[in-house]
Amino acid sequence: MNNKRPAYHRGLTISLAAIFLLAILGGVGWADNRWHNGSVGLDDDRQNLHLPFLGVGMQMPLLPPTPAPPKPHPGLPLNGFTTDDFSGPMICNNCHSALQDESGTDVTNATQWRATMMANAAQDSFWLAKVSDEIARNPELAEVIEATCSRCHMPMAYTQAIANGQKPKIFGDGFLNPANALHDAAMDGVSCTLCHQIQLDNLGQPASFDGHFVIDTSTNPPNRLLFGPYPDPDMMWQMIMRSGSQYTPVQGSHLTGSAFCATCHTLYTPFVDDDGHEQEFPEQTPYLEWLHSDYADGRELEAQCQDCHMPLADGQVTLFPGAPAREPFFQHSFVGGNTFMLKIFQANVEEMNLRASTADFEASIQRTLAQLQNQTAEVKLLQLEKEEGLIRAVVQVQNKTGHKFPTSYPARRAWLHITLRDARGEPVFESGRALSYGGILDNDNDLDSENYEPHYDVVTSPDQVQIYEAIIGDGEGEVTYTLLDAEQYVKDNRLPPIGFDKATANPDIAVAGGAATDANFVGGSDTVTYEMPVAAAGPFTVQVELMYQSLSFASMQDLRQTETTYVQDFGALYDSADKTPVIVDSVEATLP
Repeated sequence: MNNKRPAYHRGLTISLAAIFLLAILGGVGWADNRWHNGSVGLDDDRQNLHLPFLGVGMQMPLLPPTPAPPKPHPGLPLNGFTTDDFSGPMICNNCHSALQDESGTDVTNATQWRATMMANAAQDSFWLAKVSDEIARNPELAEVIEATCSRCHMPMAYTQAIANGQKPKIFGDGFLNPANALHDAAMDGVSCTLCHQIQLDNLGQPASFDGHFVIDTSTNPPNRLLFGPYPDPDMMWQMIMRSGSQYTPVQGSHLTGSAFCATCHTLYTPFVDDDGHEQEFPEQTPYLEWLHSDYADGRELEAQCQDCHMPLADGQVTLFPGAPAREPFFQHSFVGGNTFMLKIFQANVEEMNLRASTADFEASIQRTLAQLQNQTAEVKLLQLEKEEGLIRAVVQVQNKTGHKFPTSYPARRAWLHITLRDARGEPVFESGRALSYGGILDNDNDLDSENYEPHYDVVTSPDQVQIYEAIIGDGEGEVTYTLLDAEQYVKDNRLPPIGFDKATANPDIAVAGGAATDANFVGGSDTVTYEMPVAAAGPFTVQVELMYQSLSFASMQDLRQTETTYVQDFGALYDSADKTPVIVDSVEATLP
């Protein structure tokens, strides 16, 4: 693993991108005897790993952990803080509560929001660990890292601090400290009065990326504008809201467009090239990927981020007793793909002082699973045939999202797990088995953190695994996990969305590695051929699963090199968590 700190870090003064908007997850442990609670095959119950920072030839158990079910807890009440420019969601919920759609479903904004990654952005223990890790590796940049990373994970506290003429700070006496005047605003993550105050200015333009949304902090209550998707309410309802919330409601249709989300979900990190010039690395770019797809404005499949991540309620919703019913109503579920971190939250509601109940988190987890398994990707078995001593399976994976899958933070990965069984049900070929500690059997990146699995068009051996992922490299093309060392993608075969032309894609969203020249890797899908040698008699059964994981094993092990309190805390949470990946889709067929 590359741990070199380039000389430019000593003098870097440019403002970092808001690099850590991660709705993501963390770590792994390997010495827990609780894993030794069963039996597996004699030859495959361990896997040797080469981790330069831990030692060569480490053996990792494959048996799954058995975490206890979460203890029910109601969570803390909604926050009712106020600052000069922001208010907590309790104030909004005083009026906008007990909302139901026409089917009778509870669509109350705060109820759904409070158990999302958005609401808990500041509580995300992986994010805190990763920020502390980058600071430990680049201590001379601590001030700018803390300021820019809080811009999207603690945006109300960040914006208020700037308006007050203060330096945003996370650690020490910063926002995490309960004695800090902006602590409550910080810990509420991405909340109501943050998003609904974002102005139209520069949306969709590079000037708005990296968390550079615009909020007017020059106005005073009750003249602060709060934007919503509906026409301006009449004077009576305006007066009620001005009195109850100290904000004035006005229409702002920009809240329903993808460019609105792009402010924090298009992120660049800085580096300095060999000539001493400041450059930027595209750390996560779902908005730009969407622009290059058939889902973009004016294209055949036009759809906005909100269409998938804020699904519509059934029919009209009355936002306040006596008020006119509104439609469409975007649910504030902010559903993504991060079941792992949501489960950590659910298991630690009391310990982490969270403001959602275990039941709220369960509902959010189920919505996330439904999104992953119904709206994300599909696996098809296009061809299955037997030749002399060989079974050939042609597998196609189709991306159903409007961006790459996986997208955003480059530690996420999806992969194909294929198993061929004989007439007795015994496996005769298997590629891509998930391991309990977070790894993938025979994945080069998990076995040796300085290496990675290439992209495949044809798989002929069980130790070849088709993994859809982004691997970042430094200026010399060596694998790195430190964001401030990142200069390029040495591999990016994440599945592109429909309509994505890899030949004309902007370099910031380009396909990298073997997939770039694979004619079967195109916008919307990838087709892989498996040639599996067999000696046993049929019939044979083939099962193909598309697996998803929010954090790669090697990325977490790199994080563990830095022994900050936040890394250790997250490591403990991860060690006790179930690291079973999500099965996004699967298909099975039998060959006589």
